[in-house]
Formats: sequence, C-alpha cells, structure tokens
Amino acid sequence: MHDEPGVDTSELALRLAAGQTDALAEIYRLWSSLVHTIALRSLGDPSDAEDVTQQVFVSAWNGRHTFRPEQGSIQAWLVGITKHRIADLRTQRYRNRRNLQAVALESAATTSVTDDTDWADRLLVVHELERMGDPRAAVIRMAFLDDRSHDDIAATLDLPLGTVKSHIRRGLLQLRQRLQEVERVAP
Repeated sequence: MHDEPGVDTSELALRLAAGQTDALAEIYRLWSSLVHTIALRSLGDPSDAEDVTQQVFVSAWNGRHTFRPEQGSIQAWLVGITKHRIADLRTQRYRNRRNLQAVALESAATTSVTDDTDWADRLLVVHELERMGDPRAAVIRMAFLDDRSHDDIAATLDLPLGTVKSHIRRGLLQLRQRLQEVERVAP
C-alpha cells in the first residue's frame, strides 16, 4: 500500500496525533472511498458498509495516539481498523442468528411430538411479540418472519439503522429470557 502522491502523510499523522480535526477531515477525504469499498466488498450491504466506514474514522480519531508511522502508512492503519470493524459486524450478525436459533431450539426442545404443543409454543412466541410492543416487535417480525434486511426495516419504519439493530438484539434476548421462564414453570 502506498501513500497518496503529493501528500505529506508524516505531517498528516503528526497533526492527527495532536488532535487537529482538519487532519482527520483530510484523512477521510483521501481514504474514505478505500475503506467503504473494502467494507462493501466484504459485507455486501451498502448500509453496513456506510456504518463500518463511519466507525473506522471514529476509531481512527479515538485511537489516533496508537498510530505509529514507522510501522506503516496511514492507509495501512485504516485498512487494519476496517478489517476489525468488519469482523465486529460479522460477529454481531452471527450472535443475532445464534440468538434466534437458540430461541427456536429452546422452544422446540420443550415440545413433544404432538401438534398441540407445537401450536402452544408458536402462540407463546406470538403472545410475547405482542406483549413486547412496537416498534421492537415489528422489527423482529420483519427481520425473521419476513426475512427483510436491517436497512430495509429502517427505511420502512423510518428508524435509524442502529436502533433497528438494537431492537433486534434486545428483542431476541427478551424472547429467550421469557421462553426460559416458561420452561421453568411448565410441568
């Protein structure tokens, strides 16, 4: 990886380390498209790529004291941060899927082979979603029953993407906890 031609990256690094916001703005101007492209190719979702790009530059600002020009270029440093943010998002996606599967498995584990028990479990989940209330219940229904993307849900419900993701995470945890409570009480 090479630095931008005509840009004194060592001076830029010193200004960033000194907390000069115009240095961050310059770094963003020079390398935000690279960061966004890496995120988009890795994640395949434009909204997630935008989130990662923002997170990378916030992380760069917050961690500006960790940049060591003698160990590599600003560009390489940003690519490293990008890879970490992508990994964080993939981990979050995995946890969301795992939580949903855990809820489904816990529900299935308590059922017998009768259709009545299966219906009871389904009704319990429906009841808990109703009890949860909107917008959280609507977000969970759209994400898991309608198989819609986080970005699509945010646009449909006119909610910030981070709020949608928080509703999904907290809603799944709430469902899981409630199903565990029912299992403890059930004969």
